[in-house]
Amino acid sequence: MQHVLGTFLLLLQEAGDNSGVVNYLVEKFNQGGGFMWPILACLVLGLAFVIFKFISIARASVNTKKFIVDVKKGLDEGGVDRAIEVCSKSSGSIASVFQAGLMRADEGIEAAEKAVISYGSIEMSFLERGMIWISTFISIAPLLGFTGTVQGMIQAFDSIAAAKNISPEIVASGISVALLTTLFGLIVAMILQVFYNYFVSRIDKLVVEMEESSIELIDSLVLLTRGKKVSK
Repeated sequence: MQHVLGTFLLLLQEAGDNSGVVNYLVEKFNQGGGFMWPILACLVLGLAFVIFKFISIARASVNTKKFIVDVKKGLDEGGVDRAIEVCSKSSGSIASVFQAGLMRADEGIEAAEKAVISYGSIEMSFLERGMIWISTFISIAPLLGFTGTVQGMIQAFDSIAAAKNISPEIVASGISVALLTTLFGLIVAMILQVFYNYFVSRIDKLVVEMEESSIELIDSLVLLTRGKKVSK
């Protein structure tokens, strides 16, 4: 793991040979000591889960309005079987929930509604998968930073005791290095927190769309059983 993180840091340094900001960050990282490595690990692993969530949420998303229109047309043109075919050709959480409900439609509206509710809970769990790890890294990164700062302060006071001289240079340099881990830990937490809040808002939106669409599906099945036209 340390070799991988070292390679990642080296790539950042090479990419920023002409960038004073990147060189400055690399310099401060090296000054921060051993606790900088687990903080960097939190950032790398956290961003890996961020990429995973971007992909999973993109796969779960669908043009809800167009999909509902297609399903209703399918119900009018070929009944439940045609609507199931439309769902099987579509991706996204809503399509999966619709398909589960439609496959139980022959057992009655109540059975279809129970299937929609049950599969909706499964899809919600799928949408939230991985979020706990991002939240964990958000919490751990600052704690690692604070722990590194405490260790650095202890080392700074040990240096003062060894020097037998409370000079401003010794105190200031020791405290400055000690605070670096806290700074980097907070930066990592803030970066991941932005992504976490974004994912929470996207998941909430998908869940609301799923619930509203499920109601429309059940209403459409009721109209179908009464022999009425579903699409308008």
